[in-house]
Amino acid sequence: MKIAICDDEPQMVVQIEKLVKQNMPDASILKYEDGSVSLDHLKEESPDVILLDIDMPKVTGMDVAAYVKEQQINTLIVFVTAHDELVFDSFQYHPFAFVRKNFLEAELSVVLGDCKRSVEQNEDKTKKRFTFRSGGDEISLLQSTILYFEASGNYLNLKVLPKGASGEAQTIIYKIRATMGTIQETMEKEGFIRIHKGFLVNREYVKVIRTEELVLDTGEILPLGKMYAADAKAAILKYMREN
Repeated sequence: MKIAICDDEPQMVVQIEKLVKQNMPDASILKYEDGSVSLDHLKEESPDVILLDIDMPKVTGMDVAAYVKEQQINTLIVFVTAHDELVFDSFQYHPFAFVRKNFLEAELSVVLGDCKRSVEQNEDKTKKRFTFRSGGDEISLLQSTILYFEASGNYLNLKVLPKGASGEAQTIIYKIRATMGTIQETMEKEGFIRIHKGFLVNREYVKVIRTEELVLDTGEILPLGKMYAADAKAAILKYMREN
């Protein structure tokens, strides 16, 4: 695992590094004593976890967290702070956890263990595949690249966003012979949510929830069926809060 430490107090950086090494001796550690320096390196380094002080001069921990979210850097944010009153203000950045500096040793050890499990689970998830036949070919796709399934007569259109690509023009559509109910039964436990009688969507790509529709990261708009809307919204909002 790669772990970044960002704190403007050099002694605190030393203490945190020591605890990280005790709990994760094989971890690669990046150290930043200035929020602005971390901004210059985070996207390139893409650490698994960033242990981030909230109250720093010039570029605060909140600023760094905002950058992580805006740039969609796949990094778990853990705020390490002496200011408990700032915790609630940080919720908008969906932090993975909080560690109080007054209880650093006890709390950081637990949180690092949680981080390790989360990263390992995410790695397993990104390796999962969906295999099907289309046009006589046997095709196997990473589940994480599937945008949604759409009913089309006796078939389903499976829409895929190639890894690293973005935008409607770069999506790929496969036609498979299957029922929406069968696919839902298989894929619901993998994070796909039924939002309409004709759509099963990957919750990871939902950007905006509206009264009667969803907007995906690609800009595409999908309908929210009345029968599915309440459960779909609840499941997607829960996922958004936790991630």
